[in-house]
Amino acid sequence: MAVGYSQLPELLPVAGIRWGITQAGVRYKNRRDLVVMELASGSTVAAAFTRNAFCAAPVTVAREHLAAAAPRYLLINTGNANAGTGAPGLAAARECCAGLAGLTGIGPEQILPFSTGVIGEPLPVERIVAGLPAALTALDAGGWAEAAHGIMTTDTVAKGLSKQVEIAGKTITVTGIAKGSGMIRPDMATMLSYIATDAAVSRELLQEVLDHALNHSFNRVTVDGDTSTNDACVLVATGAAGVTIDAPGAALEALGTAITDICRFLAQLLIRDGEGATKFVSVRVGGGRDTDECLRVAYTVAHSPLVKTALSASDPNWGRILAAVGRAGVENLVLEDVEIYLDEVCIVRQGARAADYTEEQGKRVMSQADFLIDIRLGRGSVTETVWTCDFSAEYVRINADYRS
Repeated sequence: MAVGYSQLPELLPVAGIRWGITQAGVRYKNRRDLVVMELASGSTVAAAFTRNAFCAAPVTVAREHLAAAAPRYLLINTGNANAGTGAPGLAAARECCAGLAGLTGIGPEQILPFSTGVIGEPLPVERIVAGLPAALTALDAGGWAEAAHGIMTTDTVAKGLSKQVEIAGKTITVTGIAKGSGMIRPDMATMLSYIATDAAVSRELLQEVLDHALNHSFNRVTVDGDTSTNDACVLVATGAAGVTIDAPGAALEALGTAITDICRFLAQLLIRDGEGATKFVSVRVGGGRDTDECLRVAYTVAHSPLVKTALSASDPNWGRILAAVGRAGVENLVLEDVEIYLDEVCIVRQGARAADYTEEQGKRVMSQADFLIDIRLGRGSVTETVWTCDFSAEYVRINADYRS
């Protein structure tokens, strides 16, 4: 169960969006694993994809299709990543798009494919295509919650959130869902995330909104430091609410804030639901000279297996945090200026263990399910935060047995 999170909140429909979910038997029987997202005609779409050089076939095809036409459908399967599959994988992704295009009367380039699951195995195209009629029959504007469940793999909980804002005297809805639990250091987005609003926004402005949201949410999380081959985040603006945002200003800011808030919530849920996670930990690095060095220190701490296993054991082995800060590659770091805290408890001051620190204080903080590692570099004014979780024995079990 995710740390500090129990169940999916109510997800509000977004006018112009319908979801269809079915069981296609992509990898497992009796499991929802095929999801279709229908977009109203005239919708604009922004997206971000993994920076992994071995990106999955559907990522390549989705990029091509997004550049060629206005999307009308997103096609998502779980159980098989269609990554590391070479030319046959690309052909398989395109065949799935062609199958959906044939049933809906649109061009294949108007379909964006997405896959998640095991890497390196052929995509069972025939099962996906055979499942498409059932998914289309199931299309429903209220299908957000079921879609949130349908895109899950090793997730223990479905992830989603809705927000509404008033713009030009009308209520604008934003709803988003995501999946992800392991192989997460997105470096752009999450494993998979889909967000939609019923405002009308140009593609250029929508992309700006998405990029800003990603850099304050999904680009600040890590479970295990592994950037997936399949990461993708899509933001859709249907325009069905009758409100058009065509320039920067208060309206775009209000919408962007709602989208960023949803992305941050979803990103933190990825960490709370990290494979085997028992702790949700914020790593804040302040007093840096620039964003890059703050993030470099934060990720070095957040990725450290020694730190993460200590977190799992509630062991205040503060030397592991100190060592991670020291190897982060900050040039000319003045050790005597560095301070490190667990919540409000100072563990390092003037380059050594704080004189007033006790093991009992550290143990008390690290026994909590949710706490802060606060690192103060004392060399500038920049602060950045990333969110991570512990490494437990369950993480090892999940990933050792993943293909079983």
